[in-house]
Amino acid sequence: MTMNNPIQPADRLQEVSEYYFSRKLKEVAQLNAEGKDIISLAIGSPDMPPSEKTVEKLCEVAHDANAHGYQPTMGTPELREAMADFYQRWYGVPLDPKTEIQPLIGSKEGILHVTLAFVNPGDEVLVPNPGYPTYTSLSKILGAKVVNYNLREDNGWQPDFEELERMDLSRVKLMWTNYPNMPTGGNARRETYERLVAFAQKHQIVVVNDNPYSFILNRHPQSLLQVPGAKDCCIEFNSMSKSHNMPGWRVGMCASNPTFISWILKIKSNIDSGTFRGMQLAAAEALRNSAEWHEQANIQTYSHRRAVAEEIMTTLGCSYDKEQVGMFLWGRIPESYANCEELTERVLHEARVFITPGFIFGSNGNRYIRISLCAKEEKIKQALDRIKAIIQ
Repeated sequence: MTMNNPIQPADRLQEVSEYYFSRKLKEVAQLNAEGKDIISLAIGSPDMPPSEKTVEKLCEVAHDANAHGYQPTMGTPELREAMADFYQRWYGVPLDPKTEIQPLIGSKEGILHVTLAFVNPGDEVLVPNPGYPTYTSLSKILGAKVVNYNLREDNGWQPDFEELERMDLSRVKLMWTNYPNMPTGGNARRETYERLVAFAQKHQIVVVNDNPYSFILNRHPQSLLQVPGAKDCCIEFNSMSKSHNMPGWRVGMCASNPTFISWILKIKSNIDSGTFRGMQLAAAEALRNSAEWHEQANIQTYSHRRAVAEEIMTTLGCSYDKEQVGMFLWGRIPESYANCEELTERVLHEARVFITPGFIFGSNGNRYIRISLCAKEEKIKQALDRIKAIIQ
């Protein structure tokens, strides 16, 4: 039967498209079904397991018959205390576990909650270009106006504060930052953090720093909250997905002053009912991982993989900054290609290797590609051999 008035989706769906990886992975799956055996160096999903003690704790709690009920939305005391200890141990930042920490079901969820807590429809949000696409898509879904600010290679992928000061900031409520930066690998800088805090205070803008990569290929992790006064006007996300090899566990956190945390909790408590107790207690165990565990998992393993990824970049004729950190390698494509997708599509269909075109992160990524280090070293070497075969 044909309906006289066909059902239409909400208008907000016109503001966004299907996430690039959601769409592209369908194509990759079809190519694999055809026997093409695609090597994926695209997505940043760690392929290594969490620490052994983390898994043991999850199993232990799962066997407890009393551990399967609803959990508090604000998180268990054990998890909040472990998160506070983690910040004190690694960043030297004191946090009150009762009032200055909110566990999250991953940082992506936190982007939603913070936007709902601070931004009215029509308000403006500063989003980096290039930057994580979810900052843009969720802002649009929620009716905020996205105002991009530029990150450029010649400025170390740091914000251009002089350019920011020339902008009309009267309707800006939030500014998203992400250091160490994804996708560019630009590292956190104390000077940048200090200027961000001063910028937030001057313009009464809440700066939200997304900080999941500070342990990957980086022996000097930093936090925005190390800057005096940051807690009064800033929020920081952290996540266990990258640094603790727990992407599917969906455990993250935000830290800020008690007022901001209470606003975020008010939103969150109306959306979800908390994470399984076993995952929370296992995450608390993971946060106690030794420095040696992080050295092996986050430095040595990724260093070996990075060396091969650099060979891929060189083979493709791309230039890159050897000082970048994180679990990706970001490189500028040769002038012989019209755009980054021309190169990534050639590599996908001729070499059967899936790498990420930089345009998905914003217009400033149009001349760049990104290689993920989240594949076994042997696979990355195999990808290198395939790419050499089509380039030579």
